[in-house]
Amino acid sequence: MSHTSGIRQAQKQKTRQALLDAALQLLEDQSLSSLGLREVTRAVGVAPAAFYRHFRDTADLGVALVDEALGSLHGTIRTTLAATGDSDERIAATVELIAGLVREYPAHVRFIARERHGGVAPVREAIGGQLDRFAREVADELAGHPESTGWERDDLLMLAGLYVDHMVMTASAFLATPPDAWDRVARTARRQLRLVSLGRRHWLD
Repeated sequence: MSHTSGIRQAQKQKTRQALLDAALQLLEDQSLSSLGLREVTRAVGVAPAAFYRHFRDTADLGVALVDEALGSLHGTIRTTLAATGDSDERIAATVELIAGLVREYPAHVRFIARERHGGVAPVREAIGGQLDRFAREVADELAGHPESTGWERDDLLMLAGLYVDHMVMTASAFLATPPDAWDRVARTARRQLRLVSLGRRHWLD
């Protein structure tokens, strides 16, 4: 790659990221279905035609935001949720991971929580696909646990899905709660995970 083409590619990537960042900021107060590409390009300071060099439409941009928000978390989510069990320490670590993600990436978490059941089908499907992948990966980890001996694959997927759904629900609860009341959210989340763990121990009974 020549020096000139390398600079051009770097600038293209910089503009693409600027469009994603601007969209995410605009989505703090609205849904993706109401977001106009002119709003996004105006926020970045580029012509509307420049948008199409990076995305087909706002739905395509939304899918890219889903990948940005969730794509890099698979290893972390898989190992953390699969480790959730009877230990209070492991349960507390799981809830703290969720709280940490909300603290560090509130706009991404808010976008996922809002658009998971939103009106833009490709984005809704992308989120569902990522969460389904999380569940499959967590189920793979759970299958190796001694306490999973005798479990059917469908039951492991059901348990993994509960963990993933709980993660999203807890993240949404943190978002909706003032930081000075997060202890209450965390306490409820820990009790819910203990209840799931109790059911897991007795499922084959």
